[in-house]
Amino acid sequence: MTELKTVQTPLLEIAYYEHGTPSGWPVVLAHGFPYSPYVYSEVIPYLVSAGARIIVPYTRGFGPTRFLSAATMRTGQQAALALDIISLLDALGIQQAVLAGFDWGGLSSCCAAALWPSRVAGLVSYAGYDIADVAAQQEPSTASLECVMWYQHLFQSERGRKCLAKDRRGLCRLLWEQWSPGWRFTEETYARTAEAFDSPDFVDVVIHCYRFVHGKEAGDPALEHLERQLAAKPKIAVPCVTLDGTEDPLKPAGSAGHASMFVRRHERRGFSVGHAFPAEAPAAFAQAVIDVHGWSVEAAQTV
Repeated sequence: MTELKTVQTPLLEIAYYEHGTPSGWPVVLAHGFPYSPYVYSEVIPYLVSAGARIIVPYTRGFGPTRFLSAATMRTGQQAALALDIISLLDALGIQQAVLAGFDWGGLSSCCAAALWPSRVAGLVSYAGYDIADVAAQQEPSTASLECVMWYQHLFQSERGRKCLAKDRRGLCRLLWEQWSPGWRFTEETYARTAEAFDSPDFVDVVIHCYRFVHGKEAGDPALEHLERQLAAKPKIAVPCVTLDGTEDPLKPAGSAGHASMFVRRHERRGFSVGHAFPAEAPAAFAQAVIDVHGWSVEAAQTV
């Protein structure tokens, strides 16, 4: 990674890495839980070669990204994550960018594309249409999937909060191993990423994220209007590639049934990898970003 930079938005001081030429086409690579910008280390060189300006931020609650005020709610809800991306674009003076992400990063990128399509040139989303249906989360999944989601159930209790706070490295490493059974990551790779979990806001943001989506905690009242829009399941009106990892136990059905939620050019691509798609298949992830950028350029030329 290059030298770490920071920029202030209305709520955060966002830490991020920037690669490529400043005049290149912008792309934001958003990570999820429990990862960090380093998950994109092998994606970045492909995008630099394709002429991109790559912005890779630390998500709220991770690494050096900080809240500006102690009074700001440490929410991890989807509207907050999406607004952080748009606020980052504003702070950097970027009018429009390709958004690409997985896990929370796919969630935030999908939500930003749905809420602010004029700011999004194209979208790459792991696991398809990844806007959380909070109402539907009140109903159970299959027993096998509920088993895989054990950490979300743990986080609903104060015991779970204490477990994450006390043994965040052990818990998150276990998730890496369970979600990506074929990924042989090194100790150095995990240790470098796990530094991001030492943020003073990590536990609060992570716990709120999963309690909010399960209907156990309220969101930030200032974001209620955005959550209402997301609850309506808005379709995504930007060019998009959705990616599936066929070895990911969190996404056993993939995104085969999501096509109707994308109203512009859309392709679904599957690969034999687990949950950490950018680390496990970096060339495929980068190619999806490059293709979506090309589609957005073609679409602009036909207007």
